[in-house]
Amino acid sequence: MSEETQYLTAKGAADLRAELEDLLTVKRPALAALLKEAISQGDLSENADYHDAKEQQAFLEGRILYLEKLLHTAVIIDENESGAPTQVQPGTTVTVQADGEDPETYRIVGAAEVDPRNGKISNESPLGIALMGRHKGDKVRVKTPDGEWVVKIIKITR
Repeated sequence: MSEETQYLTAKGAADLRAELEDLLTVKRPALAALLKEAISQGDLSENADYHDAKEQQAFLEGRILYLEKLLHTAVIIDENESGAPTQVQPGTTVTVQADGEDPETYRIVGAAEVDPRNGKISNESPLGIALMGRHKGDKVRVKTPDGEWVVKIIKITR
């Protein structure tokens, strides 16, 4: 995880807290029981169940550490601010349009909540970086691996 500020919506934080709780109270104990069973089978050097359980445990513990750190350090986006937003920032929804194209709408979220199929892009993505701090009517140059393109900000909402 990068050392830069990580943003979460209140819903995203709640979802990640629920996932962490499930990992700690359901999956970790179940995996411990699986490991205990694998160990009881004897010779660990050729015990596929044991090696599989150890790999699962490493992944599980890594995910727990990641979620704990993220939830402890993340900035929760205030989605209940009064008034219309005047600039693009995490938690805003922005409609952009490239010349000759249909408008596209994106919700700017932190990297942990990215869901492109549902229009949620990261503030750390090429488009997110280009849009951050910009205002309605601004033309923004976006640098992507496929080249540059220009979009105009049509609308910013919460």
